[in-house]
Order: sequence, then structure tokens, then C-alpha cells
Amino acid sequence: MQRFSAFMFLLFSWLTLASTPLLAAGSRILLVGDSLSAAYNIPIEESWPVLLQQQLGRNRAELINASISGETTGGGRQRLPALLQQQKPDIVILELGGNDGLRGYPFSRTRDNLAAMIEAARQSGARVLLVGVRLPPNLGPAYNRRFQKIYADLAAKYDIAYLPRFLEGVAASDAQLMQSDGIHPTAAAQPILAQKVQQALEPLLHR
Repeated sequence: MQRFSAFMFLLFSWLTLASTPLLAAGSRILLVGDSLSAAYNIPIEESWPVLLQQQLGRNRAELINASISGETTGGGRQRLPALLQQQKPDIVILELGGNDGLRGYPFSRTRDNLAAMIEAARQSGARVLLVGVRLPPNLGPAYNRRFQKIYADLAAKYDIAYLPRFLEGVAASDAQLMQSDGIHPTAAAQPILAQKVQQALEPLLHR
């Protein structure tokens, strides 16, 4: 009787685990970005990726931040395959392109690199959140519109999650939210950015 009870307990436990969504074990989120995500000139513990991890909780998700200051879409494209193999993420956040625009790279190069990263992430089985980039206003509204269109077109083409206005409500809104270079948000802006990304991320976490 004791053996039968033990067997039934093990069977019940196995069935319970088998019916539990994989998300319960925590999703792995890989963030590939540039200085906007790499705690540029602010304490790393105050950066939006760290704040996002705190908001999500370790039981719900683990965020691996592979962002590098100065990174371009070309650099991200080169690094991504190894990151996907090593980290095996469930979700990939792509926050790249700003340095392409600042350096005047051809739009086609940025678009092709982002497309390649989206395809690589999806082929690995990961869901993708694409973060749109807004360039400094001194580059002109026409240039900015063309650049932002790259992200909107890719999001529509691949039907992926898209955060189009990452710095809206931060850039050109409050001097305390931007560093003196006019490009990088201050520590005070990081909670706003974390909240924006979390809202865009939620639908992917519930799939």
C-alpha cells in the first residue's frame, strides 16, 4: 500500500510538472543593445535593464544584458549567433542602430543587419522585441523619419513586437532626464525606460 501511495504521489507530481507552462520556470531574455542599454555614464545598478530585471523578478524571467557601448548593427549581427547558442534565450530584445545613424551608415546596411538578426533569433526559436531608435534632432527631421521607417517596416514584415518610441518622454522633455551630450538618458530616466520595455515585453512573456 505504501509503495502504491508513493507511486501515485510521483505520478501526480510528474503530471503537475508536465502541465505547468514553461514560463513558470522563468523566461530567458537576451538584450543586445548599445550604450542606451549599457549603463553609459551611470551606475549599472541604476540602469534600465537592471531595473527591468527587478520588476520582472528572477522567478519570472532572467535578463542577460549583452549590450556594448558604441555597438553597431554590424557588430550585433556578428555577435548574435554565438550569444544565441550560448544563452538559448526565449526572447531577444534588439536595441541597436543609433550608432549606425550617427556615423552616417547607409540605411540599407542597417536594415539588412537588423533583418539578419531578427531572422537568426527567430530561427533559434526566440521571440523578438525590436526597439526603435530616434536620432538627435540636429540630423534633421527627414533623415530621422527615414531612419525610423527602417524599424517600422521590419516590425511589420516579420510581425514582431515593436517599441517605436523608446526615448519619447525622455529626450527633449526634461533636462534632468538627459546627459549633457543630448544623446544618453540620465539615471533619473532609467525607470521610465524600464517601464516602457516591460510594457512592450508583456505580450511575449504571456505567450
